[in-house]
Amino acid sequence: MKTTSHSRIFLGAGAVATVTAIYALNSLGSGGAGGSAATGASAAPPAVQMRAAAISGMPEYDPKDLYAYDRPNELSPVVRDFPSLIYVPNSESNTVTVIDPKTYKVIHTVPVGEQPQHVVPSWDLKTLWVNNDVGNSLTPINPATGQFGAPVAVHDPYNLYFTPDGKSAVVMAEQDKEIVFRDPHTMAVQQTLKVPCEGVNHADFSPDGSYFIASCEFSGTLLKVDTTKHTLLGVINLKTGSMPQDVKIAPDGSTWYVADMATNGLWTLTGDDFKLTGFIPTGLGAHGLYVSRDSQYMYVTNRGEGTISVFDFATNSVKTKWKIPGKASPDMGGVSSDGKVLWISGRYDSEVYAISTDDGHLIARIPVGSGPHGLCVYPQPGRYSLGHTGVFR
Repeated sequence: MKTTSHSRIFLGAGAVATVTAIYALNSLGSGGAGGSAATGASAAPPAVQMRAAAISGMPEYDPKDLYAYDRPNELSPVVRDFPSLIYVPNSESNTVTVIDPKTYKVIHTVPVGEQPQHVVPSWDLKTLWVNNDVGNSLTPINPATGQFGAPVAVHDPYNLYFTPDGKSAVVMAEQDKEIVFRDPHTMAVQQTLKVPCEGVNHADFSPDGSYFIASCEFSGTLLKVDTTKHTLLGVINLKTGSMPQDVKIAPDGSTWYVADMATNGLWTLTGDDFKLTGFIPTGLGAHGLYVSRDSQYMYVTNRGEGTISVFDFATNSVKTKWKIPGKASPDMGGVSSDGKVLWISGRYDSEVYAISTDDGHLIARIPVGSGPHGLCVYPQPGRYSLGHTGVFR
């Protein structure tokens, strides 16, 4: 959620969901034969029946667990020698704070462009991009050396994703009401999709990569977009006043979850037919969604009450809730490479929380700049990045 004083327009239609357009999608490819990821990750275990993707260039995947390559410390050879660091964009200080996760200490703080919102790993895992939203630029970071590069001009880069084939960067241009497909290296524009909503922010991709679902925060809307054709496939209007945030697909691809900061929980929906299926309360100000390293749980940050809900995929319910001591505003972040620590920014408290995934106790509370937002833990396991603060597969 952006912190500037832009006006917010709510377009909720009052109905729980209105699907205004749905088109047929390509069916999933048949399993078995497919190339390995360009990043050189190890092959799946022999017992796993891999499935070919629907789009050329996307690595094959395990349909039973989309996060099968995100297991503890299973780093791609590309990132194996990178230093383990926490990168924190301070949206009100126009800086990025770098934290050593071993000592829980700040190493340094680097000035970047105006209002950095997220630090995003590139598809090929070789670059981190700082999204300087109001500054209309992306600042590259070399994660091998920690060196910050010269900013690249990109208009309104609130958030950044990458298509599963690595052929396009996907810029969520919130104020422009656009999803802009760009060259993933030069950031030159490939195609622009105008969207019928306010505040397009977060997204996730279907198992076969053929489409993605994005949330529009300020109009309470969900979009379904064709990955390769760059066309709008459908629209869902949530109930009036909804403020959808992070989007995450279940490990088996059967259910999509959308955190809603205003309704205080998770909307559930199916992806292929794009229909709402229910709502699960989690806590006040539900915001960020992060899958555990064993694919069993999803951590939900409840920013309005300073808690983390531990959601159980098997039971489709909240297993437990962890309270961060004192005043806290848990927002965005990621899970450590070994899966033992959940790193989360404290959006309105100028701090970062390191939380044990064993029992939810607070390991460390680290002061950073003002307005810490899309924190990135890097490196993390996975063959390639879909973007945001680190969605790996």
